[in-house]
Amino acid sequence: MNTEPSPFELAIPVEPADIDELGHVNNVAYLRWVQDVAVAHWRAIASVEDQAKLWWVVVRHEIDYKHPAYLGDGIIAKTWVGTASRIRFERHTELLRASDRCLLAKARTLWCPIDAATGKPASVGLDVRARFSVAEEV
Repeated sequence: MNTEPSPFELAIPVEPADIDELGHVNNVAYLRWVQDVAVAHWRAIASVEDQAKLWWVVVRHEIDYKHPAYLGDGIIAKTWVGTASRIRFERHTELLRASDRCLLAKARTLWCPIDAATGKPASVGLDVRARFSVAEEV
């Protein structure tokens, strides 16, 4: 059984392009941040060899918006991997306002590893799953 990896955090500024006609961050920006923190987590933890041979594609996104963010807010994107199998990783993300750590949005995303050489789904070994996942499925 794995010990639980610590969540990975990434600071993100709210940019003028993130703001919609209602004056707050557009939902598409939140989704982009979910992807950005996942990619940053992978690059920070995965070996150079794994990064060269594995790509990731999203199979499913679920996102719940709790509170709006505005221009000038700093965002903390916090992510961790939940259950992981050979071909599916469940990733959780929380987007927090940096000033008070208020939960702005939370997401659950299913990712599938892709073999960089073939472009087809790839089986991920126990070593990669152990570095990222809080629980394992066979």
